[in-house]
Amino acid sequence: MIDVRDLTKTFRHRRYGNVCAVDRINFVGRPGEIYGLLGVNGAGKTTTLRMLATLLRPDGGTASVAGFDVSECPDEVRARIGFLSTATALYGRLTARELVSYFGRLHKLTEETIQARMEAIFRELEMLEFQGRRCDQLSTGMKQKVSIARTLIHDPEVIILDEPTLGLDVIAARTIVRFIQDCRGRQKTVLFSSHVMSEVRKLCDRIGIIHEGRLLAQGSLKELQRHYEEADLEEIFVRVVQPAGGE
Repeated sequence: MIDVRDLTKTFRHRRYGNVCAVDRINFVGRPGEIYGLLGVNGAGKTTTLRMLATLLRPDGGTASVAGFDVSECPDEVRARIGFLSTATALYGRLTARELVSYFGRLHKLTEETIQARMEAIFRELEMLEFQGRRCDQLSTGMKQKVSIARTLIHDPEVIILDEPTLGLDVIAARTIVRFIQDCRGRQKTVLFSSHVMSEVRKLCDRIGIIHEGRLLAQGSLKELQRHYEEADLEEIFVRVVQPAGGE
């Protein structure tokens, strides 16, 4: 469902010239699988996800989502993905239910389908108690749940989540983590970025460690543990990224 080959993105910086944010990375995401991009802030995670979501155009390589090239068929890709960005904003004057319903109509869903999908998603994300409240009156965790519901209202084949639990309390984060796990059971392809080791360890079928734009290691947790002869994911991560830092 996700096929990335030598994907590259370079930005022009006034002071430093050309900066390669993503440097020829390769990975695949399969149905019923959660693939996690693990890296520090600025490693290239968000740039990668934005290219796959067609918000940025790659400078090199190829990427396809659900069988469609992100550069050649962006509309087809957008129809088949749900993308949650760390920069997603909500319209404060709409209630949670009004906002999610609005996005359902943008995806040309029938009102009957929208209502059925909202009921299911709101129940799973524990949103029923605040579904009638305006978005500007919601807590950070509540807003993130609304953003996820908006992302998934059209039942996409591929779900792309950029640090979905960033800044959330433990209870809200646990609800979202459980929801992501449920998506695997429904044969969705889930790609998410994080720098939280416990989330990656709990959720991911396969892990890609990205640093300074390069994908330095990838595999299942067991494969990484066996390769690096280390049980702790944090220790594996440090061993992978430190040589790239010039030590």
